Amino acid sequence: MTATRPEGPGRSWLLRLVVTFSFAQGAVSMARPAVSYRALALGADERAVGVITAVYALLPLLVAVPLGRRTDHGRCAPLLVAGVALISGGCALSGLAGSLPAMAAWSGVMGLGHLCFVIGAQSIVARRSAPEDRDRNFGHFTIGASLGQLIGPAAAGLVISEHDGRMAPTSATALLVSGAVAAVSYVSLWRLEQRARTAPSGIPATAAGPPVPVRGILRTRGVPAGIFMSLAVLSATDILTAYLPVIGEDRAIAPTTVGLLLSLRAAATIACRLVMTPMIRWLGRTALMVVSCVLAGVLCGGLVLPVPVWALAVMLLALGFCLGVGQPLSMTTVVQAAPERARSTALALRLTGNRLGQVAAPAGAGLLAGVAGTAAPFVLLGALLLASAGLAARTGREPGGQGASGAGGGPPPAAGEEAGPERAGKGAGGPQARSEGP
Repeated sequence: MTATRPEGPGRSWLLRLVVTFSFAQGAVSMARPAVSYRALALGADERAVGVITAVYALLPLLVAVPLGRRTDHGRCAPLLVAGVALISGGCALSGLAGSLPAMAAWSGVMGLGHLCFVIGAQSIVARRSAPEDRDRNFGHFTIGASLGQLIGPAAAGLVISEHDGRMAPTSATALLVSGAVAAVSYVSLWRLEQRARTAPSGIPATAAGPPVPVRGILRTRGVPAGIFMSLAVLSATDILTAYLPVIGEDRAIAPTTVGLLLSLRAAATIACRLVMTPMIRWLGRTALMVVSCVLAGVLCGGLVLPVPVWALAVMLLALGFCLGVGQPLSMTTVVQAAPERARSTALALRLTGNRLGQVAAPAGAGLLAGVAGTAAPFVLLGALLLASAGLAARTGREPGGQGASGAGGGPPPAAGEEAGPERAGKGAGGPQARSEGP
């Protein structure tokens, strides 16, 4: 990754990145349930919804690591620009599509755009954050995603109507609107990236030297646990977004109410990330990851119970709070474990795990739903989250591994490598007392 000096006191870049991410994620979060409703209107069953949801992640699964390699030795901002364009186009063209295969294809374009945007944005946060600020900055960065997930489903629910056979046109309208929302992200895409610091030879400081092998990154302590936790948490969010409308149809819950329920989950996630720093100080990173995944797994299984809407809302609030922990802490764990010149690649591997989960989990959920009903996907999510908790606990207990409150550290610099400011401070990557907003 091209090296930059850690960011000073001013963090207007982080605020603008959060705003940009809010619009981009809001568009995607509005489009995902709209795609499910439009697919249902076009005659899709539970299995078809699962396949279309999986296609969203299929193309990104193939290109994540090459994009990460490119970003390690180049700029991040172009990925943000391309990502917004692909998200906007994929959303709008999904609304114009009149067949399930076409919807699946444009859903894949939308997923590719989201991947480009997230790799670029996460790499900017990693480059511009001092080691001791990464927990906080990644937590605030993911607030942008939560804001989008808060507003997007509710907006989709307000636009989509199932009365008098209107679901097909209203879901198409929601997709067109989501494309316009994504385009608004361009307003704050300026000066998010610092000028690269170069070595005397003119080569970017961390571009010198051979690329770190992917196998070597994956064998680094902490990286597998971070990747699997991210996979489990994102799969939970993704399947929840795709299949809560299906549960709503089964239980006669209106689309507007389903959208509000999904927004409640996102609001709880935002609340979690606002108090991330004191929670880490209180429990420690490892314990916080384990406890949150265990509770989230139990709550996912509880969603299958035939409870009233108010009880479902309470469960989704608690679930959203628990799910808020996994993504920012998995980013910090992966970034601080990976070698400095391979951090974008490590983040891309984490996103590859996410997309693998988004391919396998919805497809498996669709098959399970077709055989065992719409409750089965949520039982699958519970099992994934419990397995993630076990892996996080095991990583924390390994000899020399990160302690309950440690930030986790990567391997020491190779012989002859200078321990730059980020490498020298790697062991001090724990949370700070500050918890101010972006």
